[in-house]
Amino acid sequence: MITKPDKNQVRKKRHARVRAKLSGTTARPRLNVYRSNKNIYAQLIDDIQGVTLASASTLDKDLGLESTSNVEAAKKVGELIAKRAVEKGVTSVVFDRGGYLYHGRIKALADAARENGLEF
Repeated sequence: MITKPDKNQVRKKRHARVRAKLSGTTARPRLNVYRSNKNIYAQLIDDIQGVTLASASTLDKDLGLESTSNVEAAKKVGELIAKRAVEKGVTSVVFDRGGYLYHGRIKALADAARENGLEF
């Protein structure tokens, strides 16, 4: 019997393909997004130096979210990561959607980050 690969295996394969062509620099770090069932996480990563410049997630206490797994929560995380990026002097980033399809929570985070000063 042939088994179908699960969604996460397919996503990881897609992410590896994208990451082969995409990397963050000091001038233009990579905005990486990870989505779990309960939370969403965003990081600004400088791949050349191998450091995380800023991060935000639905686990941050200052967001005060009721639900952490919906589009509203993703928007808040997008606003927060953009705010933290601008504080560090970063306005231009490379968006790494982590192999996820660009809609729903991923799109909400990206749109909120764009509205709050990030360019990608």
